[in-house]
Amino acid sequence: MDSQHVTAEAFAARQFDFLVVGGGTAGLAVAARLSEDPRLVVGVLEAGSSAFGDEAVELPGLAGRALGTDLDWNFETVPQPGLGGRAVPWARGKVLGGSSALNFMTWNRGSRGDYDAWAELGNAGWGWDHLLPFFKKSETFHAPTSDSQAAARAASSHPGLVGLTGPIQISYPMEYTSSHAHWHRTLDSVGIAAGDSQLGGTNVGCWTSLCSVDPLNATRSYSATSYYRPNTSRPNLVVLAGAEVSEILLDQVEGAGWKARGVRFAHGGNEFSAFASREVVVSAGSIKSPHLLELSGVGGAAVLSAAGISVKVDNANVGENLQDHLTTTLVFEVDSSLRNPDDLKLDEHLAEAHEEYARYRTGPLTVLPVSMAYVPVSHFVPQETIDAILSTAPATQPPNSNVFAERDSILRRRFSPQAQTLGHVEYIFDLGNWGADFVPDASSGKKYASMLQILQYPFSRGSVHVKPAHKLGPHETDEKGIAIDPQYYAGHQGHVDLEIAMHCHRFAETICAAQPLASILRGQVCPLPFESRSDGDLRAWLKRNMVTDWHPVGTCAMGGRGGARTGVVDERLRVYGVEGLRVVDASVMPLQISAHLQATVYAIAEKAAHMILEDIRFDFKLHFQ
Repeated sequence: MDSQHVTAEAFAARQFDFLVVGGGTAGLAVAARLSEDPRLVVGVLEAGSSAFGDEAVELPGLAGRALGTDLDWNFETVPQPGLGGRAVPWARGKVLGGSSALNFMTWNRGSRGDYDAWAELGNAGWGWDHLLPFFKKSETFHAPTSDSQAAARAASSHPGLVGLTGPIQISYPMEYTSSHAHWHRTLDSVGIAAGDSQLGGTNVGCWTSLCSVDPLNATRSYSATSYYRPNTSRPNLVVLAGAEVSEILLDQVEGAGWKARGVRFAHGGNEFSAFASREVVVSAGSIKSPHLLELSGVGGAAVLSAAGISVKVDNANVGENLQDHLTTTLVFEVDSSLRNPDDLKLDEHLAEAHEEYARYRTGPLTVLPVSMAYVPVSHFVPQETIDAILSTAPATQPPNSNVFAERDSILRRRFSPQAQTLGHVEYIFDLGNWGADFVPDASSGKKYASMLQILQYPFSRGSVHVKPAHKLGPHETDEKGIAIDPQYYAGHQGHVDLEIAMHCHRFAETICAAQPLASILRGQVCPLPFESRSDGDLRAWLKRNMVTDWHPVGTCAMGGRGGARTGVVDERLRVYGVEGLRVVDASVMPLQISAHLQATVYAIAEKAAHMILEDIRFDFKLHFQ
């Protein structure tokens, strides 16, 4: 059966060993690995459509254009008190390939300590050394040419640290914006040395980012093109797009436990059920995975009761522990002669770029933002100031202080004098206007550049829950009613992020005032100088302009030694209280990492598939002993 042309009726009639909910970054990776065994029949249900051939997805220089389209869930947070009541748009991929089809293709890993912290919490097998083989398994690294090494300066061959045969193609770009030539020298001048181990467990420093781009054709490499499309002829891999799952079907078993036996889904206006003899794997992401568990009766009793959902497994950790990377952007006017990504917004420039790309696979449509640095806060903030900021927050976060105490302890330790190898803030510089709240006069002909500052270890911790039935909007159903509440700059500890963000902003201004980068900047336009002159003005601006970096994690976290008291899944990603049900995506991460997420999510998926196959072999041995 060609998995690209299966009908909903045929899918529902198929006998599956595994059902994967969500054909995104992790879901397609898990499904592809499981279906390597021809004896296992794997079905995947994806709510979105295929985007094969869509230039907004496939061309690197058009990254971001699919945001806000029908390939995006177009989520929005609830109004955020810490942001003056603003609701923040949250893009998530609703497409085959998920958010790996919408992101900006940054390929990096967190620091060794980020993953070792997961293991420290009692999640055996999740430290750096255990994860490294799965990072490598997911990727094929294309070594930089001598020309790209010279242009990128910090481009490295990463000996022994990268995969050479994996599905995702990763490479350094061959072309860069003109500002990139200034990046490394400017960071040198403010004391940030070039890093050469961005994939080796130490991401601190200034470097040129790798990208999930296939250098052979200069297109995005993502889960749909790399894990799925090469395997569409497998008769045991069946993918149904346009299928939105509304419930995991649970059967009660002896001892009052529960077992997942399948799912209920909608397709083309009709409702169907599909069944799995072994497991249901939920890979719907940090928003939809906890939401789907709650719709199925797995969650906190108070939340479920308010939504009119019968409680099957009472676990108040479902949907909690939400952590995100917090972003603000400085915008500068630059020389109008600089070739600028914003030029592609003009039809004549886009046509020229298309012609060059079609002929040579070069030009603006191959360019991505890759001028990056990860910097310890202690580089520009005295330790006594950091300690004073931390002292203003409770050591734990009521009313869940017992649940989060160990995680909070690790988070605080990340800001100790011993944490010099951790990048607390990421800086990205790129030509073009990235400002969330800056709208230039299109008729002026002015051009812009942006400096993004992104907090990596947030104290703001929120939640994702099904909305109470009485709070659903006039056009919302239970399936759509999701309350996303990241608690930016709020809660018992969120104000710590605001104070740290102020210092990070000041250092961003220091970078942009340094040569040679300053030589191309004509003046800061957002925030205007008076808006960041005093602490009070800067706090107000940060609250008005903070946005997500689209990196939500933690809402179905691994519980570690605390088990169901502190998490949703165990170290093998099995949902507490339900047999035959796992979660495999960024939601299982108990603590945020200092990195963009996609490489880590692929590693999680690779490790999950490995564990599932291990369990099958173990069951087989038991059966025949």
